[in-house]
Amino acid sequence: MFQKFIHTDNSKTSILIRLMVGAVFLSEGIQKFLFSETLGAGRFEKIGLPSPEFLGSFVGTAEILCGALLLLGLFTRFGSILLIIIMVVAIATTKTEVLATEGFWRMLHGSRTDWAMLLGSVFLLIKGGGRWSIDNKLMKNGK
Repeated sequence: MFQKFIHTDNSKTSILIRLMVGAVFLSEGIQKFLFSETLGAGRFEKIGLPSPEFLGSFVGTAEILCGALLLLGLFTRFGSILLIIIMVVAIATTKTEVLATEGFWRMLHGSRTDWAMLLGSVFLLIKGGGRWSIDNKLMKNGK
């Protein structure tokens, strides 16, 4: 089971997606704590999510941990699954209102980073961490 979880292809280019997605989530998670009134609990309260203090800290921590995992290529699929959930919730809670009130094009413009992070995470879920990942080293050592 563990081998299936960490299995990855030998792609040299997956590191580019890992670096992009991992760095953005790591940065965003840290900012949820540094600027909690506008990006963390305060933002969650503004959009009407329950328990904004808890949720802001939980999401920020998940983004930091999963971003770091992706940067290392360690348990890449696990990190990707959590980040996909975060992005689906983010799009559903923040972009559907923009779609309803400001239209399709404004929603697309405002969600471009969300879609890039969602699709980058889906890519990593499908492909794994690639050649230059800890997952790849663990996979080779487990054979």
